[in-house]
Formats: sequence, structure tokens, C-alpha cells
Amino acid sequence: MVLKEEDRVYVWEKGIREPDVGEYIRLREDRTIDVPDFPIIPYIEGDGIGAEITPCMIKIVNRAVEKSYGSSKGIVWVELLAGDKAEEKTGKRMPEETLEFLKKAIVGIKGPLGTPVGKGGKSLNAILRQSMEFYSAIRPVVWLGQPSAIPFPERVNLTVFRENSDDVYMGIEYMAGQEDTKKVREFFIKEMGVSEYALPDDCGITIKPMSEYKTKRHVRKALRYALDTGKKVVALVGKGNIMKATEGAFINWGFEVAKEPEFQGRVITEGEPEEGQVLLTKVITDQMLMQLVLRPEAYDVIVTQNLNGDYISDLAAALVGGPGYVPSGNIGDGYALFESTHGTAWDIAGQGIANPISITLSGAMMLEYLGWREASERIYSAVKKALEDRIGTPDIAAGFRKQGVEAKQLSTNEFAEEIIKRI
Repeated sequence: MVLKEEDRVYVWEKGIREPDVGEYIRLREDRTIDVPDFPIIPYIEGDGIGAEITPCMIKIVNRAVEKSYGSSKGIVWVELLAGDKAEEKTGKRMPEETLEFLKKAIVGIKGPLGTPVGKGGKSLNAILRQSMEFYSAIRPVVWLGQPSAIPFPERVNLTVFRENSDDVYMGIEYMAGQEDTKKVREFFIKEMGVSEYALPDDCGITIKPMSEYKTKRHVRKALRYALDTGKKVVALVGKGNIMKATEGAFINWGFEVAKEPEFQGRVITEGEPEEGQVLLTKVITDQMLMQLVLRPEAYDVIVTQNLNGDYISDLAAALVGGPGYVPSGNIGDGYALFESTHGTAWDIAGQGIANPISITLSGAMMLEYLGWREASERIYSAVKKALEDRIGTPDIAAGFRKQGVEAKQLSTNEFAEEIIKRI
């Protein structure tokens, strides 16, 4: 099959356009994916700068696939709506057809989505992450030559595994002064023996659930990743010395996973790992935040809960210049949704100056997930070459100038074209 550029993208028109070319990815019984040569991949442009950076990602990914496989492989892109564009076109911020198509397609990618302030409603990102049990948010953080705030940023080459389906992000909250909160408080005091000092009558209460099942599937995914990619040191992170029933349990359950038959002899908990082994260790959250700044090279994979993962992944991204340089994938048992890690950046939307690197690298991460490693590596290499040539959008150029390095400032589309030239 030979796909022309204009045949590869099915833009939303009064509804999702079902492609007349390509095939859907299939989910095997063991929850691995069977990827055809011309997979149908849905995309969501996103809000704010999403409309500028997402089309750039599609062009870059298409070029990398073409250079790697000629006409023997190609992606058929299908636009789905969510966020502002969906509300404008359908009256809903998250149409049911979007969730249904994502489930049918197995693998997708999206730009940034915002939640309007003051309107209420659940975060669209949370809805998407929970829709198909994308229980691990995976963020590879690596320095590619961009301006960075720390000395020797080449020391940073790690991957954060943030648990997506547990913890305070489940939103089990009781606001101060409400009747439900009074009932919960009364139950804890009268039935569970909690002191009134711990729960004053003007307090709000948030429930922090943490499950053995959810923890263990998340840790298994991280250990498999570490072993498959040749990583050496995996850190289980949590404030287990204080929150023993949740974060302490998370760490204990993680070490139980290391004892499972699958990992016997491959995951060790002390000593130096040999070829084909990883060392599993534990680190208190505040210590990890400090160590990331002082010795980021000490860790290859960081496995943590939802809230701590939010802190840690943002700090790790800051070490290499910020979230605009970091990709992300929400991955469950087969199903996967890749995304840019930054926000909607409404203050610069429509000006053609947004940095497309995060979603571009998320596209590369998606290609690797499909098993198209050569195309993925081409994108990483092209982005690295562009940065080495000191070119980029205004934020990139300004970062270089702050370090006393001359850089050429380009628009979003111009920068994307320069990346394409280097593929």
C-alpha cells in the first residue's frame, strides 16, 4: 500500500471519519499488541497550543516512518475531539465517541487539554487516563542538548513510572463544613477511635487509597521495562516512614513483586547488578527530590505513586529544561495513550511560537511502543541534531542566549521542518 500525505489524516467532520484504509491494532490474549503495517492511530489536537504542535508531530512522525520503512509501513491518523474544540463542535468536552474510538484503536496520542477554571467538572486528562486503565504514566527524561539549569545535564537519563489509578488523585474528598464531612469525621472519631485533635470540626478530609493489586501491576511494568531496556538501578519511592498503610505498603508490595518467579535471579535487592539484572532499592520521597538535583545519574528508573510521581516527574523534567522537552505515555495492559507533558499555554496560543518537542518525542515514544524502533530513534536523533545546531522556537533560543550561546529563533512550523530535514 502506498499512502499519499493527504490520505494519511482523517480530520473530524461532523463526526469521526472512519478510515477506508489501514487496519486497527489488535489486542492479543496475553494483552500484548499486534500491530499491522498501516495502523489506524487516533489523535486529539488539544487546547491552546495543541492546534499548532500536534500537526507538526504528525508530519515529523510520518517522515521518520517513511525514511525507515519506505512505503511498506505508514500511520493512518484519525482526529478525535476533546476539550474546547469538542465543546464548540458537539457541546461536550469529552464526547462518548472519542472514548469509544480510543478503545477500538488501542493506541492513541494527544496534545494538552485544559480544564476551565470555575466551571467544575472532572479533569479531561483524568477521564482519559482512567477510561482504559492506563495505570502507569511513563516519562523518559533525557538531555538532548537543550539549555538546562543544572551543570552537566548529560547526567540525566532516567524514566519515571507514576502510578495513575490510586492515591489522592481518585478525588475522594470531603470539604470542610459540609454535612458529608461531618458524617465521615464522626465515624472516624466514634467508630475508629481517632482523636478530635487529629480531626478538628473545621477540617477537610481527603482519602488516600492504595491497593496491593494496583501497586503490583505498576511495579511489574516498571521492572519489565528496566530489564528489557538494560537499566541497572530501579528505585521504589515513597514517604513510607510516615504513611505506613499506603506509601509504606507500596514499597513493601514492590519488593514482594521482586520475589515473584518471573524476576527470580533477575531483580536483586542488594549488591551490584550483573549483566541482565537490575538492583531494586527504596528511597524516601524527600531524599529522592534532593538526590535528583545532586546525583541524577544514580537512578535509571523511578517507581512511585500518583502524587509523588507528579512532583518527581516535574522536577526531573526541570533538570533538562522543563516539561517542553519530555515525552509521556499512559500505558495499561495493551492500551496506551501518549501525550505532551506541558499545559495548554494559552498566553502564546495562535502566535506560531510554541515548542513542539514534547509531543514530538511522545510520538517517538509511541513508535517505540508499536515496535517501530528505527523510526523512533530517527526522531530522537533529529531533535538532538537540531538542538546541537542551536536552533529552535523562541523559548529554546532564549534559553541558549541566557547561557551566552548564540541561537537561531524559529517559528513552530519552521522548527518542525528543520527537524524533518535532519531525519
